[in-house]
Amino acid sequence: MHPTYDLSTIGGVDHEVEVRRSRRRVRTVTAWREDGRTVVAIPARFTRAQEAEWVRRMLLRLATQERRRRPSDDELVSRAAELSARYLQGRAVPTSVRWSSNQGRRWGSCTPSDGSIRISDRVRGMPRWVLDYVLLHELTHLLHPGHGPEFWAELDAYPRTQRARGFLEGYSYREERGPQDPAPDDDDVEDTEDTEDTEDTEDTEDAERVEAHVGALEGAAADRPPAADGTDRDGTD
Repeated sequence: MHPTYDLSTIGGVDHEVEVRRSRRRVRTVTAWREDGRTVVAIPARFTRAQEAEWVRRMLLRLATQERRRRPSDDELVSRAAELSARYLQGRAVPTSVRWSSNQGRRWGSCTPSDGSIRISDRVRGMPRWVLDYVLLHELTHLLHPGHGPEFWAELDAYPRTQRARGFLEGYSYREERGPQDPAPDDDDVEDTEDTEDTEDTEDTEDAERVEAHVGALEGAAADRPPAADGTDRDGTD
């Protein structure tokens, strides 16, 4: 049974946190949302003080990632302009870009005649590079209404087109099949995350999770508290 407790408010929100200790986890701490609570997986060797420090640090990181993955309508407009300039030479100029709750199974839609773009609320919270693909897809429709060779040739400029399409297909498949068996306990599987030397993989994770590299557990590096803004003191976020 993993301990579950209420942590002090982070960012104005009360968080129920479940801490999972693993003997196999050595160099990383990972946090993710699960069934309405936040799970933080830590090395079994952590002291209670280290546990409290890293839980708070990871909650801040997770909140930062989630804010970045849920931009406002105004931020969608700005991001669309950046993507058009970078990948479409600024040729696609939408009149509006906004979130929409009535897209059905579509990830987005556009009306070339008036230049409006709508992005499905289902995309909220997905990795930034997936949202970028959906935005670019609709921006390209302002130039090419159909899905012909010219349309896909434009999207080839975006390096994560195929990966984003695969992500969306997998997401749809999971939606159709419903929840599967729960993930195994952290102590029941080999912890391959600890074989990586990355300091933070939050920008490359497909799931809603963040991971931090804690370094050696002995010494000041493991004992130092997190910075006030939730970032590591070595300058990484």
